[in-house]
Amino acid sequence: MSTVQSAHSLAPAASSTRGQLNGILFVALFAAAVTRLASVPAIAGLGISPLIVGIVAGAIYGNALRHGMPDSWAAGVNFSARKLLRIAVAFFGLRVSLQEIAQVGVSGFTVSVLVVVSTLVIGTWAGMKLMKLDRDTALLTAAGSAICGAAAVLAFESTLQSKPHKSAMAVGSVVLFGTLSMFLYPLALNAGWLHLDTLGAGLFFGGTIHEVAQVVGAASNVSPEATHIATIVKMTRVMLLVPVLLVVGFWISRSRSGDASQGKGKVAVPWFALGFLALVIVNSLHVLPDAATSTINMLDTFALTMAMTALGMETRIAQIRQAGPRALATGAILYAWLVGGGLAITLGVEKLFG
Repeated sequence: MSTVQSAHSLAPAASSTRGQLNGILFVALFAAAVTRLASVPAIAGLGISPLIVGIVAGAIYGNALRHGMPDSWAAGVNFSARKLLRIAVAFFGLRVSLQEIAQVGVSGFTVSVLVVVSTLVIGTWAGMKLMKLDRDTALLTAAGSAICGAAAVLAFESTLQSKPHKSAMAVGSVVLFGTLSMFLYPLALNAGWLHLDTLGAGLFFGGTIHEVAQVVGAASNVSPEATHIATIVKMTRVMLLVPVLLVVGFWISRSRSGDASQGKGKVAVPWFALGFLALVIVNSLHVLPDAATSTINMLDTFALTMAMTALGMETRIAQIRQAGPRALATGAILYAWLVGGGLAITLGVEKLFG
């Protein structure tokens, strides 16, 4: 009798596991199609990464065809949007090395720190105080502009444990203003509106454009030297993801401890950020063959695309409508700061250390 009961109790568990695996496989297949779509020249030429295509395609599916997916698969989608996301963000550290960051020296590091800190502060303040956004949406929008676009939004989403539609709004800001920078920055420089030398152009492009691919796309229209400097400065901003997440985790724990309804505050340590830092050190020590690092980075991009696709599937357009215009306005304020304030920071730092 007990054997029969055990068999019955195991059946739902097996069915749940199978449903989760099916959901993960579905997201993986969807992400594979997204990756192929992102490689189309018309899309790749705009500097739009598979991550961004993934959240847009996932959101279209999630709102138009979500009833076509069995309910049991939802656990797999959630796994991809949460746990797989943390692992993928950690492995993003293999794209950065301390040696590369050292190449741009004090000037590159100073520009990165000043841009990241100021943009996060201005974005959080403008989002919450001027646009009346909730804390999470304001922080996600600020993080996407300040650090490394969609990857930063993913990292912050994981730390804040916010709703998927808030990440979608932040990514929308990255897409719009980052793509705008790709075309306007080289145009302004080549037209003589920006009086920057090669170092200044590299510092400005790498210090203020949202996505890594967008930085490369914009700077490649200037010179190979400017592209090299801009890419390294951009990766310095990526490195700052770790300390920023630690500070944000501490801030969240303090705010929760001051709110009786939230219970006792716990320090929200983003362990995946520490994993990110560990892998930066591994990459800096060159203990992995270049072929292995390249393969891992390719798989990591695919895992991040899966996470973005899953977040898109969980996003509902009705939720975006409520705060969409205000989130976009916050992104516009940040973009104005990145252009004006970022240029002032670049010129000041270059004058100070040049």
